[in-house]
Amino acid sequence: MADDILLAIDQGTSSTRAIGFSVAGHVVAVEQQSFEQIYPGPGWVEHDAEVIWATVMSTSRRVLQHFGATKRMVAAIGITNQRETTILWDRRSGVPLYNAIVWQDRRTADRCRQLARDHGETEISRKTGLRLDPYFSATKIAWILDRVPGAREAAKAGHIAFGTVDSFLIWRLTGGRLHLTDATNASRTALYDIGKGRWDEALCEVFNVPMSVLPEVRDSAGEFGLADKAVLGQSLRICGVAGDQQAALVGQACFASGDVKSTYGTGAFLVLNTARQLVPSKNRLLSTIAYRLNGVVTYALEGSILSAGAAIQWLRDGLGLISQASDIEALAASAPHSGGVYLVPAFTGLGAPYWDPDARAAIIGLTRASTRSEIARATLDSVAYQTYDLLDAMAADGLRPETLKVDGGMSQNNLFMQRLADVLGVPVRRPANSESTAFGAACLAGLGCGLYRSLEDIAALHRSETRFEPALGVTEREIQIAGWRDALQQPPRGERFPLRLPQESLFVREFLHKREPGGRRDGTGYPRIHQFSSQPGHSRL
Repeated sequence: MADDILLAIDQGTSSTRAIGFSVAGHVVAVEQQSFEQIYPGPGWVEHDAEVIWATVMSTSRRVLQHFGATKRMVAAIGITNQRETTILWDRRSGVPLYNAIVWQDRRTADRCRQLARDHGETEISRKTGLRLDPYFSATKIAWILDRVPGAREAAKAGHIAFGTVDSFLIWRLTGGRLHLTDATNASRTALYDIGKGRWDEALCEVFNVPMSVLPEVRDSAGEFGLADKAVLGQSLRICGVAGDQQAALVGQACFASGDVKSTYGTGAFLVLNTARQLVPSKNRLLSTIAYRLNGVVTYALEGSILSAGAAIQWLRDGLGLISQASDIEALAASAPHSGGVYLVPAFTGLGAPYWDPDARAAIIGLTRASTRSEIARATLDSVAYQTYDLLDAMAADGLRPETLKVDGGMSQNNLFMQRLADVLGVPVRRPANSESTAFGAACLAGLGCGLYRSLEDIAALHRSETRFEPALGVTEREIQIAGWRDALQQPPRGERFPLRLPQESLFVREFLHKREPGGRRDGTGYPRIHQFSSQPGHSRL
């Protein structure tokens, strides 16, 4: 038992990784493979589901070959995945109907506005904890069914299956025998009543999604079938599944009410454990499921930043300012500060707490003295400022974390970590094990197969960390945050339209200098970009 291995499949937005963990929580083997991002039009983001599957197969097989050579046994598989990303496939062939529509995709913004006019948002938010936004799966499902010829008819006949990436992988790994998901992924579709713990028929009618396409929902730790020997070369139990942000919450051992972590990957996601209490946000955050174990749901409050590492990727791939993502630390460090430059990274709109799918990116404050170093600084700063706005909204909801646990690729950037602590005004804690998301999936698999008896066993594996203390004065912090808020209100070009900003600095007010409350600030924002009108991607029905 002590020598057993837990295989985590971490299917992310820009790459797939397979990681073997020892029962003690040590990384034993890692394989990673990146894949292409498809951008058919402004605000549209797709992946080829067959490429996703190929990367899962290749990385998992290589890790399993490593353990085969060392004679170590793999006890179970845990799966974690990019959430909300939507795949529909034909049950008869297992072939996707269309490219996967990624969580960042904004193509259904007009449909969301129409639904808001027709039905309002109150009841949808009450049941799901979510906003009426293109981010979530429901409008993506309907878009595919409406655009692929014959898809709706096939769905009515029971031939079409929907899944977030976890569900698609389980289907493929089990040879098409099981159509399953877990409660965390179901909670991100806008079709699942998180209070009652079931798919909601009325929501399916609102979004025009037939219930026949939906998977069975199970606990986050438990039996999800056997991976077929013909697929991976050996038959293995799948015993843990969770969306990537919830898996990171588990990997960071955030099991007590008030525990909070922020994961910095392609996007950034701040998740706070609220235990058995479903907390509805009054400040534009999301209520969601943290995990479900033995039928008992633990809830969370979440804020979602759509572009974090994605902004660094843009500096690398779009502007050519750096050769690889890790180069940004040295480049940003070559400037003492951003020189008044602010980047608003609304490449696919803005997430929480703004919820503006039409916003577009802008760089504000450039002068002839600005260089690529200041732009690199501003890029890192933009993620810190957005995190500040999320903590500000949580403070307005009465939840006031005093430290922040971090993980994800950007957390390895020491300059960014210190900048984050400075902007937030609270200590930032980085774990020794940087693979929190994959480790969380492995932990759930360990629970599901019996290697771990309880969450306490998992918490005991959480090891030493690096702590970053805030070093920026209150006055300078407020000046910089005011500059960020001003940047949010400056449209880069064209037509202006209202952008709702978060409530006036409750986080700073209550934690840093106790000043009197201010009112809500409303401003104007970004130019409206008309939706790309063609129908990209490829139909396979």
